[in-house]
Amino acid sequence: GEPPAAQALIASLPAEALVVMAVGLANHDNMGGLFRNAAAFGVDAVLLDGACCDPLYRKSIRVSVGAAVTVPFARGGDAGDLLHLLAANGFTVHGLSPSARQALETITPSQRTALVLGTEGQGLPATLMERLDLVRIAMRPGLDSLNVATAGGIALHHLFSKKQKFDAT
Repeated sequence: GEPPAAQALIASLPAEALVVMAVGLANHDNMGGLFRNAAAFGVDAVLLDGACCDPLYRKSIRVSVGAAVTVPFARGGDAGDLLHLLAANGFTVHGLSPSARQALETITPSQRTALVLGTEGQGLPATLMERLDLVRIAMRPGLDSLNVATAGGIALHHLFSKKQKFDAT
């Protein structure tokens, strides 16, 4: 069947939720990797803007090891509108960017947290970065960025680990 609209998907989430939003992801390997990471680290929903490739394409499903058919997602629409939807529903929204001043390890997930990942190569558009709490993954000097699925996996692991520690106390 058709995936739900973003509004309906967000409305169906529990009070405590983790969402990943992808902007312009065009590579099916990266899309599959993103869904595999989402499943591994307890993501409740994935939002994909209208520029993203199809997560149900056979290569995406294969790379995701089936997670693309089990992790709830909504696809389509403008990235700015999706950000507005997240904010209106109480999400603290973090974007990943190598140019961010704040390090990933300094953030703690809120009750509702969203992580925004940009397209391969260009990353997040400047118009979106202005609206986000940007964080970076610490890396050795000389490398400009990580693969989007790898970066997403690192960031989701951090959020998942912090949440597990928070829930245990």
